[in-house]
Amino acid sequence: MTIIKTEHEPKLSQGVRRIQPSGIRRFFDLASSMENIISLGVGEPDFTTPWNVREASIHSLERGITAYTANAGLMELREAISDYLHRRFTLSYNPNNEIVVTVGASEGIDLALRAVIDPGDEVLIVEPCFVAYAPLVSLMGGIPVSVPVKAENHFELKASDVADKVTERTKAIMLSFPNNPTGAVLSESALKDVAKVVVKHDLIVISDEIYAELSYDSSHASVPNAVGMRERTILISGFSKAFAMTGWRVGYIAAPEPYASAMLKIHQYAMMCASTMAQYAALEALTNTQDEMEEMIVSYRQRRNYFVKSLREIGLSCHMPGGAFYVFPSIQSTGLSSEAFAEQLLMSQKVAVVPGHVFGAGGEGYIRCSYAASMKQLEEAVDRIDHFLKNTQVGIR
Repeated sequence: MTIIKTEHEPKLSQGVRRIQPSGIRRFFDLASSMENIISLGVGEPDFTTPWNVREASIHSLERGITAYTANAGLMELREAISDYLHRRFTLSYNPNNEIVVTVGASEGIDLALRAVIDPGDEVLIVEPCFVAYAPLVSLMGGIPVSVPVKAENHFELKASDVADKVTERTKAIMLSFPNNPTGAVLSESALKDVAKVVVKHDLIVISDEIYAELSYDSSHASVPNAVGMRERTILISGFSKAFAMTGWRVGYIAAPEPYASAMLKIHQYAMMCASTMAQYAALEALTNTQDEMEEMIVSYRQRRNYFVKSLREIGLSCHMPGGAFYVFPSIQSTGLSSEAFAEQLLMSQKVAVVPGHVFGAGGEGYIRCSYAASMKQLEEAVDRIDHFLKNTQVGIR
């Protein structure tokens, strides 16, 4: 067979041309090609999915349950999600028309933005933040507007931060607490103040609460619980972080029926439904893994306390994060950019961290380190970082 080649210039969309590849992935790919690496870069639990969860998935396969589920997900799973949200966060959502099971929380974010954003709409994004938010807003034709939070406030969002950025074109705000990358939480009092601004300007809220269970020093303040927020909030969460199920790709959205129905329409065409066997695993996770989850949370808290204390002892300023499993130490005293610091640390000491600038302009001068690693790895990482600081021509020494 003869293949005839013709000239063709790829005709990619302007939106795709504008966005950049993930900065996290670049460092992860670099690290994966090296030996003796300690990776503190990728936000993934180091725990294995509990056996009973894996077994539930296997059992569904053994029974031959391999067909599509309802587009919105298994009714049993939606009911379990509804019960769980009420039990743990005092939230009430109807499993029939206010909950949609998604392919990870990431699809939930995508669906929410597709459902509410028109070209030219401004979306406030609290930064530093997860790297996907601004690119996804841009792909929808929206305009991402950075709302920087300050290190001196432990990266907690203030109502004035939001009010200063609202314009007549502002349609929505994206919140993510506990936060990736800073580990900051949103206190109940701060949420109350932010809610007043949001309600005043009639904004839609997309609240990514994937780390909600990983709150260490106080209970999680869920955004829909604030006065005036439930009717305007799209809550996004999932099973990846708290249940150690990253590879299963199961998440969910909980929202008032008009928003949930709009997202379900998009989900029907884009995904059909989440994986059937993964949904059965998620159902088991919600109903029978409370003890395992609590053990993970205790372990993360211990690692957080050790890691923050150790980083401070070797000369890096670092606030104590209230949630998630990241620390966000300042490296400004070294005189290096966050990119240069991360690259030099990786090449010289084989410790992979993520430069703060990939999480927004406000992240420059910081690095993100995940403590979802064993204590042995964290101890070795601290030793290597200390050696790097002592033996590199940086301003800290």
